[in-house]
Amino acid sequence: MKRKFVTNLFLLLALNFLIKPFWIFGIDRTVQNIAGAESYGSYFALLNISFLFNIFLDLGITNFNNRNIAQNNQLLNKHFSGIVVMKLLLSILYLAITLIYVFIFSYTKAQIFLLMVLCANQFLASFVLYLRSNISGLYMFRTDSLLSVLDRLLMIIICGLLLWGHITTEAFRIEWYIYSQTAAYFITFIIALLIVIKKAAFKKIRWHIPFFLVIFKQSFPFALLVLLMNFYYRIDGIMLERMLDNGAEQSGIYAAAFRILDAGFMLAYLFAVLLLPIFSKMIKEKEKIDEMLKLSFSLIIVPAVIVAVISFFYKFEIIGLLYHENVESSAVVFGILMMCFVAICISYIFSTLLTANGSLKQLNIIALIGMIINISLNYFLIPHFKSLGSAFASLTAQFTVCFLQIAITVLIFRLKINYKYIITLLAFIIVSVCLTYFSKTLNINWLLKIGMAGLVSFLSAIILRLINLKDIFKIIFKKP
Repeated sequence: MKRKFVTNLFLLLALNFLIKPFWIFGIDRTVQNIAGAESYGSYFALLNISFLFNIFLDLGITNFNNRNIAQNNQLLNKHFSGIVVMKLLLSILYLAITLIYVFIFSYTKAQIFLLMVLCANQFLASFVLYLRSNISGLYMFRTDSLLSVLDRLLMIIICGLLLWGHITTEAFRIEWYIYSQTAAYFITFIIALLIVIKKAAFKKIRWHIPFFLVIFKQSFPFALLVLLMNFYYRIDGIMLERMLDNGAEQSGIYAAAFRILDAGFMLAYLFAVLLLPIFSKMIKEKEKIDEMLKLSFSLIIVPAVIVAVISFFYKFEIIGLLYHENVESSAVVFGILMMCFVAICISYIFSTLLTANGSLKQLNIIALIGMIINISLNYFLIPHFKSLGSAFASLTAQFTVCFLQIAITVLIFRLKINYKYIITLLAFIIVSVCLTYFSKTLNINWLLKIGMAGLVSFLSAIILRLINLKDIFKIIFKKP
């Protein structure tokens, strides 16, 4: 299992780091600069609304299905034919709930139209994730890795032509950005669908109400978890846009900082994609998870700390390089938000293990606590500190959730606390902070300073044996 995890993790990371950074910093950043803070802020708020209710597109089916298919491959045919119908019915529910929300809060016709297109994008993206859960559940990790970047690759091609291809005389509009996503998601959806249909030997869809009820009952805890997590991940931009007179602009300032954090989710999510089926199978077969947990944690915490520390010390340089408007305000928000990255990465490891174990009740209670903290702090901090207040609210909620998940994992799996490892981790964090702070004093280009700080920090992780290269090479080259 270690070899399967490490080798496929490296493939997944390689593909995603080839494609997604260009999407984020080449396409998305360019669109944000062209559109301006207010226009992009309005889009960002609408996007968060489409995310807020997208749990009703899935109701936890994808996470439940990934775990279930990983443990019982033979159920793919039976479950796929019925779940397809459920997904279509849930899309109607999702659309209805979203429309009720926008009518209650008096959105304009133009905003409602764009939101409906974003809802269509969410439907396609959700269906692709469900299809990929079948593919990864069958341990087809290489195919899943390719599908994980296909939509972004298509978006790069389409948006690149619209931005720089001189195929239109009109100025780029935010609507084109949304339509490009629709086209890319649709093509990816068709390809993923064909792969799963072939593997499932699919012949026809099944309308079977008792089956729907059984799946709904089993997947509901997953659904509740995703709903609560969406609230404490995505509510900030919406509350900013609604609570302040210049809400669209403040949401745009927050979006500029959050967009880079959102890109960081990619690293944590890629770990979760691989770990969920692996942890699920290990738990079913009663294998010890200690070593896999330590390996995955070590591999994610080192880059997470390095990225967070560098982002904090070089926040003004990074935001100034990427954006043209509200650089100082966005940079301060960015420095705080990137501290969340460490908590998010840790949380993805432990929440994935708890999900694989079926500990959904505990995860939902923790997520509810995180949501209450985030919404409450946003309510009190936004009027006084605006986007910066949202950043502090998010930071508090994320670390609270992270520490609670670690505590619950230790209790459920009766893990022994490795004090030597904790001390080593703290030493690495201190060394990374000191090295990055020292790099600021060097009289060279700041990009070189970042490179040196990152490289030396990584080497310190190897010296401290947080990352054991010898063991990793043994895992990779060991015969399966």
